Amino acid sequence: MNQMLERASELVARAQRIVVLTGAGYSRPSGIPDFRSDDGVWASYDPVEVASLRAFRRNPDTFYAWLEGLLAPMLAAQPNPAHLVLAELERAGKIHAVITQNIDGLHQAGGSRKVYELHGHLRQATCQGCDRQVPMPSLLGDVRRGAAPRCECGGAFKPDVVLFDEPLPQGIFWLAQKALEECDLVVVAGTSLEVAPACDLPLIALRRKARLVIVNLEATYLDDMADAVLRGDVATIMPALANQVARVIGG
Repeated sequence: MNQMLERASELVARAQRIVVLTGAGYSRPSGIPDFRSDDGVWASYDPVEVASLRAFRRNPDTFYAWLEGLLAPMLAAQPNPAHLVLAELERAGKIHAVITQNIDGLHQAGGSRKVYELHGHLRQATCQGCDRQVPMPSLLGDVRRGAAPRCECGGAFKPDVVLFDEPLPQGIFWLAQKALEECDLVVVAGTSLEVAPACDLPLIALRRKARLVIVNLEATYLDDMADAVLRGDVATIMPALANQVARVIGG
């Protein structure tokens, strides 16, 4: 680990435009359950039955009954040390962008400014009937009573998150691709790279000869192509990496 940490820190210290790709493992230390691990959310639910656009349109009450169980930990969550490290590196001019698959807003809460949320967010919701948008917190009363919040027009409000069988927001996805085309180092952290199309994004940078550092508990399909692989909890490894970077830069 020490050798890999030194290697990763040297890459970060030398890089001029770093892009970080994060997933559920980045927020797990903040108390938010992930989805795909053995004890994750999908161990108890069929995602197509509760979290697809088709399921939402068929029965929004069922969707919100499922979502209500996730809202409490998400709303209570605070940025963990790994989130704070990214904000520090951005302020230092090292990080060009954070691309995240998470919907919890913890990167922004931790101080990161340029964040591309591939799967949307829980800050607001949109009426499926008239496209009216409202802040998500204003709907929590209905959600906690077990009912799908509805607009004056009668349409159900859907959180601005990307559900299964729903396309990613094309503008955000384009910005993420553009950032990867221009970076010289990709840090993949807290994701096992199993969800398309996010899992393929690092390949954009690798094709342009960018370097790759992976920080994750489990193996990923890109481990063999990485310049450094750090196996462990991001809340421990990312601060250690930042400290080592500071020593490298300080000489």
